[in-house]
Amino acid sequence: MKAQTTPRIKICGLKTAATIQQMDGLPFHDIGFIFAASKRQVLPAQAAELIAAVHGLKAADGQRPQTVGVFVNPALAELSETLAIAPLDVVQLHGSETPAFCQMVREQLAVKVWKVFSIRDEAAVQSEKVTDRGSGANTSASADEAAARLAPYAGKVDAVLIDTAGGGTGKAFNWQVIEDYKAAEAQLKVPLYVAGGLNPDNVQELLASYAPSGLDVSSGVETDGVKDIDKIRLFVRKVMQR
Repeated sequence: MKAQTTPRIKICGLKTAATIQQMDGLPFHDIGFIFAASKRQVLPAQAAELIAAVHGLKAADGQRPQTVGVFVNPALAELSETLAIAPLDVVQLHGSETPAFCQMVREQLAVKVWKVFSIRDEAAVQSEKVTDRGSGANTSASADEAAARLAPYAGKVDAVLIDTAGGGTGKAFNWQVIEDYKAAEAQLKVPLYVAGGLNPDNVQELLASYAPSGLDVSSGVETDGVKDIDKIRLFVRKVMQR
């Protein structure tokens, strides 16, 4: 039997160094800062201080976590100016960024690029089957859509992430589409992160049913809109105990 691989864990939307310091020793992999308009938004100077705190952590495998900046349709100049202040490891693009733009960011700014694909309601609940006229085989319409969306980004991104449309909603999409995106992601040979409505109560169900290679949690480890270190620890523990 093939050994079960531990998924990568990303904790997103951090805003205080105190919480970051409390995460020392937890076996997570990535820590996210939101630069797009949001109640969790941080400015570059603030992010620089938080990144400095991250560099003092030991996380999964005794390594420091990667720092990830979340942006929506940024200009290249904006990213360049931000990175000059806040030295991120990864730029996560959450808008309508093209494959060419992703490649340009990787090459000109020397950072990893993750591309987010929003799962629309109509795609999430779609169970209709379409027939491949060439082979007569039945294939899922959502599988075709997933392949068409991801294929242009092959060789241009370092990971893909699927999230509930709108992002930061705290709501999960219909997880049935995950298998379609896993198949498409396998062609890109990069990790697939799942976000949207994850929390300590449902993450083991997700892992048991779909086993994505990465998890991205934000509001699910908050209390009254503030990151809760006890919930962060519980989330990580639930992942490790799956």
